Order: sequence, then structure tokens, then C-alpha cells
Amino acid sequence: MPTISKFYGILIKMFFADHAPPHFHAEYGEFKAVVNIQELIITEGKLPRRAQQLVLDWAELHQQELLEDWQLCLEREQPRQIAPLQ
Repeated sequence: MPTISKFYGILIKMFFADHAPPHFHAEYGEFKAVVNIQELIITEGKLPRRAQQLVLDWAELHQQELLEDWQLCLEREQPRQIAPLQ
């Protein structure tokens, strides 16, 4: 599972050839969550409130890039790195 971005101790990852709908995985310490890219909501797991807000803010800023990386992963190609939240 490639890591496509890292910021404030949060790792953003995608699986190759993963199931629909388009989503990414966010990890922060022992917390893990799955975030729907189109709806910008957490669909599985949970993150601390502050980490959750950072992840959703970042995803909103990079939604199109996330969808492009999703497509690359579906095709089993290496996704592009996405700029971290600063």
C-alpha cells in the first residue's frame, strides 16, 4: 500500500486495485480510518477529532489529485505523491 502523503504524523495511503467507492486510508498512531474521496467522509474506523479535521481539510484541497491517484491504483500503477498539509 503506497503512502501518498505525510503530514503532522498522519500517513495517507492507497491500496492497489482496491474496492469501490474511491477512498484512501489515513493512519495516525494506533488510529486508522477510511475516507471516501467523493463525499469527504470517514466510512470506516476513526481518528482523533483534530487529526480527522486535518485529513478532511487536506482531502478537500486535493480531491482531484486523490481521484487521479485512485485511478492509477486501479490500474496497478504507482500513484503520485500529493503535497502535505502545511
